[in-house]
Amino acid sequence: MTVLYENPLATPADLDGFRLEGEGASSFPLGRLRLESSRPASDGQDANIVLWCPEDFPPDITVEWDFWPIREPGLCILFFHAQGRQGEDLFDLRPRTGPYEQYHHGDLDTYHVSYFRRRWPAERAFHTCNLRKSYGFHLVAQGADPIPDVPDADGPYRLRLSAQDGEITFAINDLVSFCWHDERPLPGGKLGFRQMAPMIGDYANLRISQP
Repeated sequence: MTVLYENPLATPADLDGFRLEGEGASSFPLGRLRLESSRPASDGQDANIVLWCPEDFPPDITVEWDFWPIREPGLCILFFHAQGRQGEDLFDLRPRTGPYEQYHHGDLDTYHVSYFRRRWPAERAFHTCNLRKSYGFHLVAQGADPIPDVPDADGPYRLRLSAQDGEITFAINDLVSFCWHDERPLPGGKLGFRQMAPMIGDYANLRISQP
């Protein structure tokens, strides 16, 4: 296994080069990255945020990070293999401001795995992780989410997303949630963390490696 990128996400300096889309705030109250929107949830999609890592990654990677849910309701997403629909660098595309449609029906292709989905009553009653492929809003895989609600959560939870020869697997604390094979896998690109307000989440120990 070759480590391509490591970031403890422990201090403001660790976000050098990162790009925040939408109106949000980052802090490090416990020596780990805390993300939250600076707009009220009543602003709808305009209140949601995405924080992009500046690096580009190849198609076959494993992404790992620690996660703590701090406040719900809300939703967390990892975008990965994100680039322009014609292969452009993600940061060279039209500016995005957080509304979800800009990411699944905009000018980029990406995968997005949603986890800790606690936004609507049905999601709070039955917890799942969803994998979608864009352009478009194609739900291609779904599995169970074992992370407890905030009152019972006792993190960190180690999340792992792997993509190898089109095989995409997502696991939480080594428990596999889903595995799906893409016959036409995306060629790689950037990754970013998305939150739906009023969710607050903490992140640490981002690690990207390659077989």
